[in-house]
Amino acid sequence: MMEVKAQFKNTGVSARKIRLYVDLVRGKKVDEALTILKYQTSPSAQIVAKAVKSAAANAENNNSLERETLRIIEIYADDAPMLKRYQPRARGSADQILKRSSHITVVVADQED
Repeated sequence: MMEVKAQFKNTGVSARKIRLYVDLVRGKKVDEALTILKYQTSPSAQIVAKAVKSAAANAENNNSLERETLRIIEIYADDAPMLKRYQPRARGSADQILKRSSHITVVVADQED
């Protein structure tokens, strides 16, 4: 069993929003996962789909594996560095605004059913 990994860094979407869609496809075959993500309405689902497609392409082109046998064995979203901004408030104070981002890691492997 050969494992192939792909990372999508600095997505611009918080890890909490991405994890909703990562949890949907964990353990599924690549084609099944892409079908599930295709019919989700959130743009976050398309970001996860892009990461899954990248891992599948890496497996096909770099390791000569067949796409039909690929299964997502590991997928997770971690926090990336945050952009910190400040919003002026009353009486000379300020509120901090955290613009969160995330890294998505996908590991696929060839597995026959």
